Formats: sequence, structure tokens, C-alpha cells
Amino acid sequence: MEEVIVQEPSLFKEFLNYVVKLFAIIHRYIMSLNDKYEMFLSDKMLHFIVIGILGLAFLFVIYPLFKWLIDNHKLMLVSWIYVFTILIAITLLIEIGQDISGTGDMDFADIVSGLLGFIVMSGTIVIVRNIYLRLKNHD
Repeated sequence: MEEVIVQEPSLFKEFLNYVVKLFAIIHRYIMSLNDKYEMFLSDKMLHFIVIGILGLAFLFVIYPLFKWLIDNHKLMLVSWIYVFTILIAITLLIEIGQDISGTGDMDFADIVSGLLGFIVMSGTIVIVRNIYLRLKNHD
């Protein structure tokens, strides 16, 4: 008799399911408003409007933050935040791709591990750079 191994869903899959359900609820609500007020907007038009508004909301938060950081000579921090954001997207895509292609398991811990690698390595570079600058200025 063969033993059946039941694999529990990963934390990352559970998180993705939660996010998908949340977006489905929001989508249904927006569609109900569309129907209620007889606006007859297509799915593409709604994506255009919602993502446009969401993007502007992020921009109104991010722009003052980045401007303040740059005004305070923190361009490296702005660059770091930008790279970190890109890495979040890349690690998510890698994990989703592994699940779809069957080349690996979709695992939230893999995402955290990869991002932690960037944090540790970039932190090391900052420490080495600060030591170098202090030694250089000490002369």
C-alpha cells in the first residue's frame, strides 16, 4: 500500500490566496458601484481608473518622502528603496514562476531569504564605505 503524502499549502500560497480574495472583494464592490450608477464602464476602463488613482496616491506619498531624503543628502537611501522595491517584484515573480513551471515550491521564506541577502550585503557595503570614509578623512 502506497503512503499518500499530503503537502500543506505554503505560507506564501496562503498569503497570495488572501490577497486574491481581498482584490476580488474590492473588484466586486467597484463593479457593484458601476452597475448601481449605470456607468457601464468596461473592465479595461475600470483598470485604467483604479490603477491610475492608486498610482497617484502612491506618488503623492513617495514624492515628498524622496524629495525630503534627497534634500537631506540621502540619495543612496532613495536608490536603495528603489532597488529593494524591484527586488520584491523579482522575488515574487521567481516564486510564482517556480510554482507554475514545477521547478520549485512557492515559498514565502525564499522571498524573505533573498531580500535578507540584499539587506545584509548592502548593509555590509555601507559599513565598509563608512569605515573607508572615516579613515580617509582622518588623514
